[in-house]
Amino acid sequence: MIKLDLKIKKSIYEQIVDGFKEEIVSGRLAPGDQLPSVRDLSARLTVNPNTIQKAFKALESQGYIYPVSGRGNFVSESISQASDKQKDEIYAKIAAAVDELRYLGVGMEEIAGRIASITGAKERRGGDDQSK
Repeated sequence: MIKLDLKIKKSIYEQIVDGFKEEIVSGRLAPGDQLPSVRDLSARLTVNPNTIQKAFKALESQGYIYPVSGRGNFVSESISQASDKQKDEIYAKIAAAVDELRYLGVGMEEIAGRIASITGAKERRGGDDQSK
């Protein structure tokens, strides 16, 4: 399940969103699976329920989950594979970040090495390689 790191700059809400995205895209949460209730997740993570609700609204607006009135939130059927548009948007962000690093004088070898270390660390934590 989702783990929060209070030492990083990323907000708790963003960490929750990213955690659920990873669970969904990796297949650990399958289409149709029910997410924990706001109250339950709030208690488990010791986070304000409004923060959980904000994260669920973000996941819903991005198409990862859908609500069922009176029953809770469920993983969307169509999100198990990211759309080409979403992938293109993310690649554009990566390109912009690489450009910014280049403007700061960082060489491509260093950038590639840093990306390799980031993805290597993620794989050691149990993340899936989505490039296959």
